[in-house]
Amino acid sequence: MPALTHGSKTLPVAMVLMGCLSLLALPGTAHADDILDGNTQNSGTEQSANTDGKGNVSVTVGGVVFDRSKNGSGDSVGAVTSSTSWSPPACWYAPKYTPEQLQKYLEPIWEAESTGYEWDAKQREKYNALDEKKGFNKDKTGKGYWWGSYVNESYPPGWDKCDTEYFWVDQGDPPPADKENAVTPEVLAELAYAEIRVPGTEVTLAPAEATKVNLPTWAWLDGAEFKPVSVTASVEAIGIEATATAEPVSLRIEPGTPDAEIYPASGVCEIKGGRIGAPYEKGRADEAPPCGVKYLRSSGDGTFPLQATVTWEIHWTGSGGAGGDLPDGTFGATQDVVVQEIQAVNR
Repeated sequence: MPALTHGSKTLPVAMVLMGCLSLLALPGTAHADDILDGNTQNSGTEQSANTDGKGNVSVTVGGVVFDRSKNGSGDSVGAVTSSTSWSPPACWYAPKYTPEQLQKYLEPIWEAESTGYEWDAKQREKYNALDEKKGFNKDKTGKGYWWGSYVNESYPPGWDKCDTEYFWVDQGDPPPADKENAVTPEVLAELAYAEIRVPGTEVTLAPAEATKVNLPTWAWLDGAEFKPVSVTASVEAIGIEATATAEPVSLRIEPGTPDAEIYPASGVCEIKGGRIGAPYEKGRADEAPPCGVKYLRSSGDGTFPLQATVTWEIHWTGSGGAGGDLPDGTFGATQDVVVQEIQAVNR
């Protein structure tokens, strides 16, 4: 479990989640209400799910609403993996508190005196806490929000990089340019990328039960299973959104042994007419399939692990006509293939 460090102290995240208030206001740490565990505190952006009459679910996490109604579904779906070293944001900044909410959140921490008089005094000064009318920007109520950090609940590398204290953004203004990963349409698109789920990639093979040495094995994926999927991410408080869409473009086959020939030779089967590859038809056993493999030796008493990986092109559109491309994603699966010798009959 990741730990939070401040000075010479190292504390597990679990302690923070149990209410270790002494860490909540320290700079450079993740706050308990910043972690996407469904227990955000007083932020007005708790994790929640809403279902419409058709069973579509939208989920609010980390100040962002994700509409997954056009996402992939079923038991075999999975998340795409970027084909490059790029990865979606591990943490981000989004609207978190109104002036009154921030006051109710911070004052009990200061009153507990767990962070020390000097620190508490600086915090009170920063937020102008002694001014009853203007403290915490109460004179701007309804005209902006205090923004704070949120963390991907799986704690990927970089989850602790969003360590800036709460900062104010007026309604209608963009977040400060120096706040990396502060939500914009592009950042929302990147967060939506992480929510995309695509169908599994177990290909249909012919012959189905067991293929034969030196006999072409046809492989294909049903086009009905491979259609574009998308996820929309939005921040309703500031009226921005972005949709990331993944479209299947090709299938890569790896036969699981070097003793094989691949069709086509590149091993990449392009999607055509909404289908990858083509179903086998009787009488075409000796033909080279548009997508498939020919094993040159038997798998003996075992099997060969054929891996089929689909590449998905991902692009996005967002508020204000924004849009662009995101790195391709891949999702694959391995299936066991039995390869037998062709038995000759001697007379």
